[in-house]
Amino acid sequence: MKECFETFTVLIASINRSIRRLKTEEMSEYGLKSPHVSCLYYLYKRPSITAAELCELCDEDKAAVSRSLLYLGQNGFLTREGTGSSAHEGGKHYRAPLRLTEKGMEIARKLVLRVDRVLEAVSEGVTDEERDTLYRVLLQINRNLREVCDRENV
Repeated sequence: MKECFETFTVLIASINRSIRRLKTEEMSEYGLKSPHVSCLYYLYKRPSITAAELCELCDEDKAAVSRSLLYLGQNGFLTREGTGSSAHEGGKHYRAPLRLTEKGMEIARKLVLRVDRVLEAVSEGVTDEERDTLYRVLLQINRNLREVCDRENV
């Protein structure tokens, strides 16, 4: 069991580092950082969502998503519907629908194509059935870990 734990944690950490590296490399060309990837990706896939919905999709905390959205808004990548600007306005900005600007759409389109190419490359040699099993097992491990963290108040 100890060997499984070591293998699992090392592999997950290595995968996470590789993903961060790819995100950083992709975003540097546009003056953006890796935390902006998920925001741009999900805003492209779902043309009008709120910051609250984005937090759930990205599985990120509200503060991290808010910082990313603020930066993306201030730099012309997205707007908030009904507010007339990309800046925070009162307490309602978190529920205001977000939309990518043309500048944001252009970069997000390129990002989605890159994500598709990377997914294709990393799926080489893995069957659909194996991938489905992997995701199902990872989802269960994630649920179990969250339950342990909740029980342990971590």
